[in-house]
Amino acid sequence: MIETTASAVRPPPRTAAAATPRTLDELAALDVRALEAVYRGGAVPASLHALDGDPVCRMLAVRGLDGGGAGAAVRALARARWFPWAGKTFAARDDGAGDGINRVRLAGGKRWFPFTTRVEPSAIDGAPCILLDYRLAGNPRPIQMIRDELREVHPGLFLGPAMLDTGRSAPRLALWFACDLGT
Repeated sequence: MIETTASAVRPPPRTAAAATPRTLDELAALDVRALEAVYRGGAVPASLHALDGDPVCRMLAVRGLDGGGAGAAVRALARARWFPWAGKTFAARDDGAGDGINRVRLAGGKRWFPFTTRVEPSAIDGAPCILLDYRLAGNPRPIQMIRDELREVHPGLFLGPAMLDTGRSAPRLALWFACDLGT
């Protein structure tokens, strides 16, 4: 028997996680749990040259601060022109490895905290990701404990977790961020 109630013919409500985000603003509207679901659906491009350049980047959600007013405040702060982190710059050396550095708006605009990039299993789900490795001699010890990962979730739009990796236990999620190459 076919049910004919309105609920049977009405499509299910569309949730933020149901559609694949295509912009930084669409990603920023999601909470930590939804961002993880989008990340799990992302992929590593065939070449790390896909990240080359100075993408527009944004912090999206901070673990523990993504609900209600705190989440709105985090989104507003991350969009502010004076927010200290201006993004990352990437330059692949070949298809599987590269270098990068963070762009910071402090002290007249600096480039601090370099990293290397390569493909490795994700600390989130074990699937391939682009690892941003800060374990370089010139970086302060707290920076060396950062584990950033990225996956492409829409052409030119990369999403990733920023985690703290002390080496004593599994890396711990701090926040989600994204980089948009505007393709």
